[in-house]
Amino acid sequence: MEYPKPKQWEMLSWVPIVAGLYWLLAHTGGSWLLWALLPGSMLLATGVALLLMPGDLRIYGLMAMAGVLGALLTIPVWIVADMGTAFFTMLGSVGSFMVAGRVGLMREPLYLGASPPEFSTRMDVKVGFDEFVLGYFVSAARVPSGDLAARMCDEALKLEDALRARGAFDDPVAFHPAPPAPEETYVEKSRLYGFDYEVLRFDSDFTPDTALPGATRWKGLRRNQECHVRILRHPGKPRPWLLCVHGYRMGAAWMDFGLFSPAWLHRRLGVNIIQPVLPLHGPRSVGMRSGDLFLDGDLLDLVFAESQTLWDLRRCIAWLRANEENPRIGALGYSLGGYNTALLTGYEGDLDFAVAGIPVIDFAQVLWRVLPPAHLHYFAQRGLDEARYRNILRPVSPLTLPSALPQERRHIFAATGDRLVSPAHPLLLARHWNVPVNWYQGSHLSVRHEHDAREVVRMAMLGAGWPQD
Repeated sequence: MEYPKPKQWEMLSWVPIVAGLYWLLAHTGGSWLLWALLPGSMLLATGVALLLMPGDLRIYGLMAMAGVLGALLTIPVWIVADMGTAFFTMLGSVGSFMVAGRVGLMREPLYLGASPPEFSTRMDVKVGFDEFVLGYFVSAARVPSGDLAARMCDEALKLEDALRARGAFDDPVAFHPAPPAPEETYVEKSRLYGFDYEVLRFDSDFTPDTALPGATRWKGLRRNQECHVRILRHPGKPRPWLLCVHGYRMGAAWMDFGLFSPAWLHRRLGVNIIQPVLPLHGPRSVGMRSGDLFLDGDLLDLVFAESQTLWDLRRCIAWLRANEENPRIGALGYSLGGYNTALLTGYEGDLDFAVAGIPVIDFAQVLWRVLPPAHLHYFAQRGLDEARYRNILRPVSPLTLPSALPQERRHIFAATGDRLVSPAHPLLLARHWNVPVNWYQGSHLSVRHEHDAREVVRMAMLGAGWPQD
């Protein structure tokens, strides 16, 4: 890994600084400040922070958020002020957004084995949207604080000891028993984007070990206890089934269909689709937003979230095998779904193939990268540092067990300019699987438009002997 040379000053910071000052000073009066105060202050603050503290990863995401907010407020600005003012506020906002993408990518280390990213205006835009989403994730996350932080640190040591006592570190297969197929199910018909599909519902029946700290709290999340699975199937002759595993904060049908395009996978490639909703997402949410408590709040809950995810995915596969005659099944996951696709291959060796797309692999690294310094110091003082958290997550890590699939059935693709999942993650999985990473010149969010990523999926199907029509 090669780090970029450090800078004392970041000269591109003048773009958001000037844009922020223009927002705040272009006009006066309460009606102007109503629209200008938030984007102007955010652009100015992130610009000054970039100038004085280059390298802080949180700056770029907040700057991208300010740029998008400023661009969205162009029409109100036009109404309150004039077209010229709206033009310059738009110009400054878009310029700041692209600076966030360019500087964020420039400050990312170069990883041995990863294709280097190209630097272009097109890539600036792609990476800028990554920074925007990362800024949203970081700013909207509920970071454990106060009494919750103290309790979590105390429980971390107890949870680690309890997992060790139950053999979860030495024998994860026994810790994650194979679930039976659901016996009682409910099916509803629905339609979206011109596609008819079914929604299969059944009880998860996942029961965490009550001896583990936090298990009782997890069992109390009632809405999370019912599985929701979307199914698109072709009439007539049997077709292969593609298990599609969505990413973090997704789970709504319109989002998941946007990522796993039925027009491409179902209609063009001719496969049946089985698309489970992950725990705490979509209709299984227990908070205001899809995915709340999966990666925020009590960080120890991730052990239960991932244990239930693995259980639910295997339960979907068990249902499919119980209700279809010798179904051919492949798995495709993106981001958090890539993590869970990789995890699944340690327990399901009968899959035709698995494609881990832009996969996050090391949650400890991801979270410790963006947590506030004060929290990190406090956690470490109380015994919960990055290494201990990584060890606690070992029973639900895709790096703990070897893949049960043959080498030729494992596939990985990743983005050279990914700002949500750094290239270190797919490289970790590639070393564990002993397969190469297929790189595309893009970002995390641009994956649905990248031909190279789709080509990996198509070649995985061809390699498994799936017909494509």
